[in-house]
Amino acid sequence: MEKFEGTVVDIIFSNDSNGYTVARLKTEDYNEIITGIMPGIASGENIEVFGEWNIHENYGRQFQVKEYRVVVPSTISGILAFLSSGVITGVGEKMAKKIVDKFGIRTLEVIQNSPQELLSIGGIGPKKLAPIIESYNENMGVKNIIVSLSPYGISPKLSMKIYRKYGSKSLEIIESNPYRLIEDIVGIGFKIADDIASKTGIEKNSKYRIEQGIMHILKEAINDGHTFLPEDKLLDTSIELLGVPEDLIEEHIYNLAIERKIVVEKYGDYHIIYLAKYHKAEIDVCNNLISLAYENHRDLKIDINEEIEAFEERENIYLANAQKQAVRAAFENGVMVLTGGPGTGKTTTINAIIKLFRINGQKVVLAAPTGRAAKRMTETTGKKAKTIHRLLEMAFDVDDRLIFTKNEDEPVDADVIIIDEASMIDIFLMDNLLKAMSNKTRLILVGDADQLPSVGAGNVLGDIISSGAITVISLTEIFRQAQKSDIIMNAHRINQGEDIKANSKGTDFYFINRDNESGILEEIKSLVGGRLSSFYKCDSLKDIQVLSPMRKGIVGVTNMNIELQKILNPVRNEWLEVELMKRVFRVGDKVMQIKNNYSRPWEDEKSIENGEGIYNGDIGYIYHIDKQNKLIYIVFDEYKIFKYKYDELDEIEHCFCTTVHKSQGSEFPVVIIPMTWGPPMLLSRNLIYTAVTRAKKLVIIVGMKKYLDRMIENDINNDRYSNLGYKLSTFRINNIVE
Repeated sequence: MEKFEGTVVDIIFSNDSNGYTVARLKTEDYNEIITGIMPGIASGENIEVFGEWNIHENYGRQFQVKEYRVVVPSTISGILAFLSSGVITGVGEKMAKKIVDKFGIRTLEVIQNSPQELLSIGGIGPKKLAPIIESYNENMGVKNIIVSLSPYGISPKLSMKIYRKYGSKSLEIIESNPYRLIEDIVGIGFKIADDIASKTGIEKNSKYRIEQGIMHILKEAINDGHTFLPEDKLLDTSIELLGVPEDLIEEHIYNLAIERKIVVEKYGDYHIIYLAKYHKAEIDVCNNLISLAYENHRDLKIDINEEIEAFEERENIYLANAQKQAVRAAFENGVMVLTGGPGTGKTTTINAIIKLFRINGQKVVLAAPTGRAAKRMTETTGKKAKTIHRLLEMAFDVDDRLIFTKNEDEPVDADVIIIDEASMIDIFLMDNLLKAMSNKTRLILVGDADQLPSVGAGNVLGDIISSGAITVISLTEIFRQAQKSDIIMNAHRINQGEDIKANSKGTDFYFINRDNESGILEEIKSLVGGRLSSFYKCDSLKDIQVLSPMRKGIVGVTNMNIELQKILNPVRNEWLEVELMKRVFRVGDKVMQIKNNYSRPWEDEKSIENGEGIYNGDIGYIYHIDKQNKLIYIVFDEYKIFKYKYDELDEIEHCFCTTVHKSQGSEFPVVIIPMTWGPPMLLSRNLIYTAVTRAKKLVIIVGMKKYLDRMIENDINNDRYSNLGYKLSTFRINNIVE
């Protein structure tokens, strides 16, 4: 590789998300154009670059940078340019000249090693000196960390976190034990740490490596929905990942158990192994559910049958026997589960329960796992519902770790808490919800156990239902009005493993056969591009939602969004779009928020109203791009305007098409589902059932019937390592049945 040194005189382009930069570098002889991943470089800095020359067809001769390092300026003009660039807080061009005139070539040495000498400069007193020292040290420290870690794929943002945690000892700590980063820095996992370790010469059988490798495998299992792994599976996976003997892994499993980082539990004839946090969560959920269900519920001293009769007469409504049973169970139990498929009357039952509790002076609080689900709950009940995270008053600690301010010491103020879409609750969220409940509060969980399980670890609703320890009321009768909908009837057929019925006259459910992925794509583009909107009088952008089982492939989410963007929001003007993170964001794009962000501010320009908070699953539309200030404005809920910096767009993804998992808790007027080959874990009954039940007015499946049949046959709903059901049922057998 070639190398040379120079001063950055101009940043022509910089992508904050990945560090790609085009700059003009002044050498002793020429001004050269350099390109490459150079996060954080600034005008005025001296850098040494390593790479090779090439000729760009449009821009001519350029130097492609493979590596670079910041070099302390060694000339008076270089030092002056560096200090004048504004990288040091409190030092502008005039102050920079004063300092350089005073100390000359010694300037940077003085700032770094004897900064008190700066007090001799007019205009610098003790108050101004402190931020100069702090800014200089942080600037140089962060630059060195960014440069040193960029070959390992660590972003500038993570490098800043590392520097803030370790300061000047950052490189020393990283080189001696990079696995320490996993526990100390949110966002760094085993693979990055292991890559650093291999390049710094750390042995494969290092204690740190083996133990962090074991922890990594358990964390990956959590990401796949499991709360534990069987010991033999953990051993096999660890041997494959780490390449060390089994006895070494067993030794370190034992060490981790002694250190209480993991828990080894006896289950039948074999052992199962948890991360300690998730074992405790499972134990606590079991204990708190049992406590709420059997020890603390209060008798309101009312005749519930008379209350139900009066409600029916007052509301001019008739409740079926199972619905009445659910209302009674809500009043007679500390914890109750209400489950049932579409068209079975869950909403009517919930509304009856809410009204009867309120009539009897009980404070009822409503919540759901996601923002979209909470909004739907608000719409169907007429009462304000929150996300569970907002109900528990989510916050982040100084290390960006999730915490809840509602807990055992400050529980939620409620007599009754009703949670909708409970199938989406993972073990961690359930644990925190139960901890934030007073022992006098009733809990009612409402959900459809046949939908996809939670994205997070555990199978909470399914385990509670199967355990037999908690009262469960299942609504199975499909009401006459609902029987007129093929969407509802096909959902129940799918749930029973039966073939669908489609394409009848006047139906709301269609299957369009296409025998290859290109044909599927073209058919969906045609439907979305105008055929449906003209026939059904619907808005192609707002009313139609394409739901794909997978992200990859021609009809996966990634490619579908690219293709549908061309149809629904084509190029109009280059000033109305920007390319970031290998995606084109364009005014008018349909996008989805993919992370809860309760502190993100919004405003309504028409009413001058403002507030804060955006939820995972919220769908909005880009309405303005400010290239000068690197901002994208997105409107949600028709009036809430949020501003996103370019480097914050990891919270946003295009939503012309989204995954079935991301659609949980949502409803759309029209749903289109591409049907093609996929891995067995995605071609499952609960996935197609969830997709179909997202539609209110129309479902269209486009693709190959054999794969739809395979999905309906593939009933792997509870294929997760989760032990909550066993713990609950064991308690029931030992303490209740006897």
